[in-house]
Amino acid sequence: MSKKENIFVRSLKELKSTRCLALTALLIAINIALDLLGLTIKLPPNLRIGFGFLCNAAVGMLFGPVVGMMAGVCTDVLGYFAGNLTMGAYFPGYTLTAIVGGLFWGLWLYPRKLSVWRAVGAKACINLFCNIGLNTLWLTITGGKAMSALLALRVPKNLLMLPIEAALLYFGMKLVLRLYHALPGTVETKHAAKNNSL
Repeated sequence: MSKKENIFVRSLKELKSTRCLALTALLIAINIALDLLGLTIKLPPNLRIGFGFLCNAAVGMLFGPVVGMMAGVCTDVLGYFAGNLTMGAYFPGYTLTAIVGGLFWGLWLYPRKLSVWRAVGAKACINLFCNIGLNTLWLTITGGKAMSALLALRVPKNLLMLPIEAALLYFGMKLVLRLYHALPGTVETKHAAKNNSL
């Protein structure tokens, strides 16, 4: 249990960094913009791949579960006020889903080495607990449909999308790590500068 406590404490300490705050805000803004612009890949039958989850995953991977959960709240609430006001009343259940998603991204990806199996595990947890579990529950509460009817549609969709989204996650996070480590002031950049001066 102490390892889990340490990961939360370490993530909480990330909030003291201006870099953490700036990059988290940037990734939240990108996520909201992707959602508002509707940038997705549509696949038959009625499947679509969104890219906003990559922003959430990047926050969790770079800064941990605490920052990931806070980014989830901000993304959901700001996204609602930025463009979803026309979709009806605000429902806090979806904010809870975003918090749980940020927790999972941080627990699976921070501060560990990125691997294919971590990407698959993280996306599988998100699909199972958030998309199939919590979001289906919220749709049942707000839409009045039977949970069993919604599950019959949502389970196969999430299972079909899992390999594609896990591959996007893996390669997307590799790119994010490369860009992040190229920023001035990161540990890798400092070591490279020191080695070049020798």
